[in-house]
Amino acid sequence: MAEVTPNADENPWKKLNVAIQDADTLRQEAVEAHTEHLITEIETLEGPLATTLRAVYDGEGVDYFMEKLDARIKGHDHEIERMCNYHYQGFIDSIRELQQVSGDATKLKGEIQGLNRELKFSCDPLLSKGDELVKYRKIQKNVTLAIESLSLCLPVLEMYGKLQEQMKCKRYYPALKTLEQLEHTYLPRVLNHWFSQTMAEAIPRLRERIKDASMVELKDFLESIRKHSAKIGEVAMRHAAEQNNMDPSIAKKRVKTRRAPPPPNPFTGEVEDVAPSPPTNNSDKEEELSAQDLIDFSPVYRCLHIYSLLGDKEKFESYYRSQRWKQAWLSLQPPPNMHESLDLFKKYFHDIIGFFVVEDHILHTTQGLVTRSHMDELWEKTVEKLSATLRITWEKQMESFQEKKTNNNQVAENNNLEEMEIEEVTTGSDSPQFTFTLSSHLPHNKSCKLASLMLEVKKLIVLFCHTLKGYGFSVGRLLELLLEMRDRYSVILSDQWIDVFTDIFTEDNYTPILCDKPEDYVIICSQFPYTDKELDKSEYPRQFPFSQFVPSIYVQVKEYINACLKFSADLHLSHTEIDDMIRKSANQLLTKTLGACLSKLIKKPSLSLLQLIQISINMNYLEMSCEYLEEYISSLTGAEKDSVHIARLHGSSMFKDARSEAEQQIYQQLNLKIDEFLDLASYDWTISDSKGQASSYLMDLVVFLKSIFMSFTNLPEKVAKTACMSACQHIASRLMALMLDNEVKLLSMGAFHQFNLDVMQCEQFAASAPIPDSNDGTLQMAFTDLRQLLDLFINWDWSVYLADYGKQQSRYLRVPRHIAVSLLEKLNNGDKKKNNLFASLKKNERDKKRLIETVLKQLKVLENGAA
Repeated sequence: MAEVTPNADENPWKKLNVAIQDADTLRQEAVEAHTEHLITEIETLEGPLATTLRAVYDGEGVDYFMEKLDARIKGHDHEIERMCNYHYQGFIDSIRELQQVSGDATKLKGEIQGLNRELKFSCDPLLSKGDELVKYRKIQKNVTLAIESLSLCLPVLEMYGKLQEQMKCKRYYPALKTLEQLEHTYLPRVLNHWFSQTMAEAIPRLRERIKDASMVELKDFLESIRKHSAKIGEVAMRHAAEQNNMDPSIAKKRVKTRRAPPPPNPFTGEVEDVAPSPPTNNSDKEEELSAQDLIDFSPVYRCLHIYSLLGDKEKFESYYRSQRWKQAWLSLQPPPNMHESLDLFKKYFHDIIGFFVVEDHILHTTQGLVTRSHMDELWEKTVEKLSATLRITWEKQMESFQEKKTNNNQVAENNNLEEMEIEEVTTGSDSPQFTFTLSSHLPHNKSCKLASLMLEVKKLIVLFCHTLKGYGFSVGRLLELLLEMRDRYSVILSDQWIDVFTDIFTEDNYTPILCDKPEDYVIICSQFPYTDKELDKSEYPRQFPFSQFVPSIYVQVKEYINACLKFSADLHLSHTEIDDMIRKSANQLLTKTLGACLSKLIKKPSLSLLQLIQISINMNYLEMSCEYLEEYISSLTGAEKDSVHIARLHGSSMFKDARSEAEQQIYQQLNLKIDEFLDLASYDWTISDSKGQASSYLMDLVVFLKSIFMSFTNLPEKVAKTACMSACQHIASRLMALMLDNEVKLLSMGAFHQFNLDVMQCEQFAASAPIPDSNDGTLQMAFTDLRQLLDLFINWDWSVYLADYGKQQSRYLRVPRHIAVSLLEKLNNGDKKKNNLFASLKKNERDKKRLIETVLKQLKVLENGAA
């Protein structure tokens, strides 16, 4: 392939130079085009030039732009000059034409002035005759005006005289109408007379006199309704009680019908004559007084019309509302010590109701004076204030009640009044009986009165709500207040029932009820739901397993439920709501009030062991009665027993807790009795031989335990076994403590044998089944530690003890080494103290002493090895 050789004559840089020249040309053309575009925008743009000028100065060719702009300006200057030269000749021609028009106008002015002089000369005679005619016409007009003025002045004077007469007779509303006619109809006709000015100046003063007089009547009216407000409220509340079939006795007794005179006509002030009504008998058919009968509302109407005509209706409305609000505020202020008297509560509610009854009457008989929005706002403030007042009153009631109760308690303490005295009287029978001497107890009539007062106040509030609801007021917040009051009522009742329960516990003899007659048996069965077919068939006297306070508590709980149900009346609650409320209150009574009373009763140190046993038995039957209480509540409220919304009573758990607490007290009391016997123990730890029989204190203790455990027959089997086991364990621990007492420094084998006899007596008691079905060997296990310890020392079986030490199958597994060491040391000390010189020469004594020392060394070696 042949190679192409370049032409030597061609210049290789020529094409590159051409390309560079073309790029500069294109750049120059672009700059020129951009500059031309910017100048065109400046010429044609009507808005701001900021964007265009910024584009100029942001670019690089500012100088070039200025050159082009100057060139464009010069071009436009040339065009303007050429255009002016073109139109110059037409301008000169227009100036010449204007000069010709000026000459013609001067000529026309001269001609008009000549015509004016000729016309004036011709009209002078006519003008003189016209002036004379005008003069005579004025004289005629003045005569006519004088006649008309005289005819107008007489009615004005007559109207003014009528006005003065009406003002003198205090007929202010007609006087105001006359004044309006005089001012707007008659006085404008005689304004050119001097007396009209005097009358016009007197009109504002007359208006002020009318306004002041009507305001005085209004103030008298406000004072009157303030006095009669309580009476109006009483009547309205009685009507509401009759309409809602409520107890009208919470309002005062009826009064004789007294018809007030009819109100005067608010426009004329005249009172219509009414024929006297025939006499009627004082019976329930008499017509009750109403707000219109007690109060004359015409001053309000007159004052309202007067102020409306005078243009001050808003001022009158503002004044009336402010005064009525002040009166409402006075009505809302509770009387002093209102929390102590139902009559003061009635007066308080009557006053409030009377206020709103009057306002409702004004609302429906006037337009704009009292509006529904104003009434609603006033009612909201009243409800807020009323709620706060009632809450404060309830707080005062509670404080007063607590103060009185505290004072009573202090008086009782100062006089050293005991709640009860218990005396144990041992009779010839096997079971002891108890006699209770009631010293004194605090009266609970204060809480009864307070609860009754709160119940009556609740009725008043309900009737108060019904009364004002009939006038269109919302009473929902007050009904909510009743629910809050219900909680306080429950607290008062619970406090009242504390005294009731305390009295029941005080008056009970804590022995099973014994019925000698069928009538007594029927009474107990009617009071408490207890059924026992065997007891029903048995002969008299019949004995119940529980004491008197079981039916008494059950009856009082039902009474409490009935008292709570009274508060739910007329609250318009559903059966479920009432049922929940009753159950909540019953739970509070059972868990808190009765539970606290039972706990306080059980913890009394004066209660004997038999009394605690009876209390524990009583708890079983009260626990079973909770189901019947639930049925009783359902029967009262009408709620279905199996409904998922019904709460359950918590009395069962409370009675279980009380029974457990009583059982613990039984165990403690039993241990205390055992301690009393064991405190009589007096051992001679250095005797050489035993007495051959158990100690007397222990024999007495066994006899006591047997008699006590016989009374456990009515207790649950588990409780009786637990009590017996607790007693055996306590005896075993106390006996062990006697041997290990630090004050016992010496021991002899004779003391071990005597102690063994006492332990054997305890083991025989445990094996004798003091509680039915307790012969399974469980009770004997309480003395296993003592038995192994005594067997070890009496049998001197130390080789077995040392050989089996630490093994689970050891015969003496329950004998700790530190106890064995302690007793061996005491036994060794006892042998050292023997003052028999010849005893030390006996070989068996020396062997025994060496054996004891050897055993002690081995036990200490075991102890050190274990450590």
